[in-house]
Amino acid sequence: MTDNNQKSVTLVGTPCHIIASEKMEHYSDILGDSPVDFKLGLFCMENFSHSYLKEFLKQNNIEMDDIDQFRVEKGHLWAYLKNGDVFKSPLSQAKVCMRKNCQVCMDYTSELADLSVGSVGSAPGWSTVIARTEKGLKALNKAEAEGYIKTKAIEESGLVLLEKLANKKKTENREEIKKRESVARPVLYRRYINDEEFTEEVSSCQFKDLKSDVVDVGSCVLCGACYYVCPENIVSIEDRKPQLKGTCPPECNLCYVACPRTYLSQEVLSRDLDQKALGNYIKIVSARADGVDGQDGGVATALLNYILDENITDEVIVVDKMDDNPWKPEAIITSKTEEVTKAAGTKYSAAPVFKVLKSNHKMNPNKDSKKEVS
Repeated sequence: MTDNNQKSVTLVGTPCHIIASEKMEHYSDILGDSPVDFKLGLFCMENFSHSYLKEFLKQNNIEMDDIDQFRVEKGHLWAYLKNGDVFKSPLSQAKVCMRKNCQVCMDYTSELADLSVGSVGSAPGWSTVIARTEKGLKALNKAEAEGYIKTKAIEESGLVLLEKLANKKKTENREEIKKRESVARPVLYRRYINDEEFTEEVSSCQFKDLKSDVVDVGSCVLCGACYYVCPENIVSIEDRKPQLKGTCPPECNLCYVACPRTYLSQEVLSRDLDQKALGNYIKIVSARADGVDGQDGGVATALLNYILDENITDEVIVVDKMDDNPWKPEAIITSKTEEVTKAAGTKYSAAPVFKVLKSNHKMNPNKDSKKEVS
């Protein structure tokens, strides 16, 4: 939620980013009001460590600087090289690069987003778009009416495939959760708990508890939520893991509250979603954007351009690549459609998306209504 002096933001992110944003919104009485007013979620089976991926490719005589595009589809990791060559590896081999936190995630299609976008389920050159909220549905319909995208009904075979992959992630990662729990490595975010119990459980939890409960057991998603909400500016994310660079003030538990891998109450994430392959939704379509040179039909880019052009939010958070480190993801916050277009394409590595809010926004203690899609 935002007041008149704070710019509103659209967040583009993977399921774990969307969960963190949902927690910030749900616990605004504790954390203050978040500027994120619209959530555009991406389909995500797993994410890769940039350093491990770089080393994996190097073992196959490929440098990151030689790659024009990455894709994960049809059970393989594909790297399209600038010289026209194509390298592919079975995901069973590429999984050595996968970040550990992805193995306990039960969400393939960003079930808590306003709109979810991904390639699975639609024909080449098209994206699958899932409208989950009235706000998301309005944005989808208006973007089509204004000519930013065009849509068609998703084919039944595509929907079956999408549900199959989503269920596969839930089933396999549920088994991984059971495996970790059997050796006393708690996976807190899958515990059944309500808001009252959540408040009691986290009341005295500080960064040291976040480190032991999430970071040290391989559950950190590197989203940057802890960095963003820290009122003392003593949480640092310099590379792969959050670190504390000072002393937490007494009774401050904001980092633990905001983290998407600490407890998720039933009010934030209803456990009945575990039985629904794609979560709750209003509408699913195939979509593409003519004239946008983006991945899978350029739909995510076109939707963001619509959001900015129509002032649905003032800014968007997207993930671009670092200029001096090939394919190293870097989150940016922008109000410029040309920067959105430049950042198009999936990076397949984790980036602390909430870090960019720190210098541009503060959690706002004042409440006001969100802007709706008109």
